[in-house]
Amino acid sequence: MSEKIIKMSEAIRYDIDKIINVANELQRTGGTAASTGETIAAAFVINCPEHLPEGYEDMVEAWDRLDHQWQKYVRYIKQECMFRIKAG
Repeated sequence: MSEKIIKMSEAIRYDIDKIINVANELQRTGGTAASTGETIAAAFVINCPEHLPEGYEDMVEAWDRLDHQWQKYVRYIKQECMFRIKAG
């Protein structure tokens, strides 16, 4: 049972790290090859709707594209991890 929790924690940590890395990539280069969900999450983290993937001009539509868990990740990063986001 505890092994499952550890694996889940590693998966959550991986997703959060991935979003942070994509956010930093967007800040640095203005683009990314990341998945749609990762790009949307990163755009919300850095408050840059111009980095939303093509076809997601509406912020609410983009937010709704993220599942509940990824919305929590965005909130967590905004509250606890912004020190890891590098200025563009």
